[in-house]
Amino acid sequence: MKKTLAILMAVAMLGLLAVGCGGDSGNGGASDPGAGDSLFVGCLAPLTGEVSAYGVTTKQGAELAFEEINANGGVKGKQLTYEFIDEKGDSMEAVNAYNLLVDKNMVVLLGDVTSKPTIAVAELTAEDGMPMITATATHPDVTKKGTNVVRACFLDPYQGQIMAQFAAENLSAKTAAIIYNTSDDYSSGLKDSFTQYAADKGLTIVATEGYGSDDKDFKTQLTKITSENPDVIFVPEYYQKSALIATQAREIGYDKPLLGVDGWDGILGVLDEANYGVVENCYFSNHYSTDDETPVVANFIKNYTEKYNEPPTAFAALGYDAVYMLKAALENAASFSHEDVIKALKAVEIDGVTGHITLDEEGNPIKSVSIIVIKDGKYTLNTKIEP
Repeated sequence: MKKTLAILMAVAMLGLLAVGCGGDSGNGGASDPGAGDSLFVGCLAPLTGEVSAYGVTTKQGAELAFEEINANGGVKGKQLTYEFIDEKGDSMEAVNAYNLLVDKNMVVLLGDVTSKPTIAVAELTAEDGMPMITATATHPDVTKKGTNVVRACFLDPYQGQIMAQFAAENLSAKTAAIIYNTSDDYSSGLKDSFTQYAADKGLTIVATEGYGSDDKDFKTQLTKITSENPDVIFVPEYYQKSALIATQAREIGYDKPLLGVDGWDGILGVLDEANYGVVENCYFSNHYSTDDETPVVANFIKNYTEKYNEPPTAFAALGYDAVYMLKAALENAASFSHEDVIKALKAVEIDGVTGHITLDEEGNPIKSVSIIVIKDGKYTLNTKIEP
């Protein structure tokens, strides 16, 4: 009897192990993400922490798109359900959050928002064969982790190139300096691309100074830079530190333009209105402008503002476009299997808020760049540069 019981228990344990290991990778044990009456989209974003403004607005743009799609019948008769997990802007938190979502049989992952956590998660999705679309992560390595990853935003090297071109051709700058975060892939990559293309445009880099992620006092670096009297200073950084750098640059007497990138979007929100002058006549590259009067942009701004009682940032617009990209992919996919969804994502083409979006062979968009000037305490479209 004891022997029989032991055999039965062993068989039962083997059965449990088989269940625990069943299903294909990244499918949470289920073979078909489209088997039910809805399609689940897992979402990652920093909803708290230093870069939460990016995560919150990306989420809000995405949620508006989800609501519109579901109100119009969903995708092939299926509603899109979704869950956002807060990864706090931390790579390990992002990996842990992905591991929670991967067990929920998602059809596609939407996320992450900033580049470093996105790269960490992209490595896992490549191993799992999980379709992944990031709305806003601009580092070139994001789509090099696997053929399963696409994005809605342009790349860092492209905006670094555009800002060097803009400085030389539109501002007639002859010299430039750079202050950048040596601890951040986003900032360092932009520094590299700006430096590379500056040489092609006849723009001489007279100083390059670095700092760490925990630094808040930049006057030593800025003093060295301003001693060279550059025509412009390139600041490839997110808006919190950019606001500090701009403030300190003005405090030591530098009164020429600072040039930023898409991470500057939101900089006025961390400055007191009385201090808006520190970024007056500064320029930054962005994914769209609220000054754009095309119908798709106007409708998005109207609907977003009515829903959230605030104007949409570029991150909100990219979150919105990313969801419509995945909608188009799901509609065109031969099935809802991960393999078919990846194929459809790579071939996606939409007219989005941030422009007409097609993807190159690596899943990166070919699209225009908006140059924003900060004037009279407002973001204003200066020019749009086409690819």
